[in-house]
Amino acid sequence: MQRLDQAIFDYCEQYSDTPERVLYELERETHLKTLAPQMLSGPLQGQLLRMLSQLKQPQKALEIGTFTGYAAICLARGLTPGGILHTIEANPELEYLIRKYLEKAGLDEQVQLHIGDALEVVPTLPGPFDLVFIDAGKQYYRDYYGLVIDKMAPGGLIIADNVLWSGKVATDKRETDEDTKQLHAFNLMLREDERVESLLLPIRDGLLVARRR
Repeated sequence: MQRLDQAIFDYCEQYSDTPERVLYELERETHLKTLAPQMLSGPLQGQLLRMLSQLKQPQKALEIGTFTGYAAICLARGLTPGGILHTIEANPELEYLIRKYLEKAGLDEQVQLHIGDALEVVPTLPGPFDLVFIDAGKQYYRDYYGLVIDKMAPGGLIIADNVLWSGKVATDKRETDEDTKQLHAFNLMLREDERVESLLLPIRDGLLVARRR
């Protein structure tokens, strides 16, 4: 089954638009210079984030968890003219790489990078947000959601990554493993939150897309 899954994934990548050159270069350098390159969004998910952003055309967007900036570049491509993406990264050692590729992508003016703890940074950022992408500490997903939900514009999108956690949320691991437990609780919370309508997609490690009513 794993072989079939990978074959389908590769086929989807092959028959989707090719990511821009700067993303290929960023992906390569991420693999060369970071210890966990699998945290990168990657071509297929990146193209989906770009398309969602282009459809939404946010004036103000927020990303929680920049890593090396792959998703930030994809999301920023959909900003409305004059729009801005705030992106927050906790690891200061990644700042040079993020800024390098934002500049190469010509997005250093549209993307505002914040280095620090998202739980402290988000309350300082004014809304309303048209789009929020959550991809940071999994144990804090519910906290991040609590910080942004009342700052969402009507019809705004909240997208959360890794919500399937290698499929563990659908096993008894959700009762014993702490990260799995927290992600399952996050998924449950959004399903029951009447302020949003949500859709959980089995794309890569799971994407949850919620629309503010």
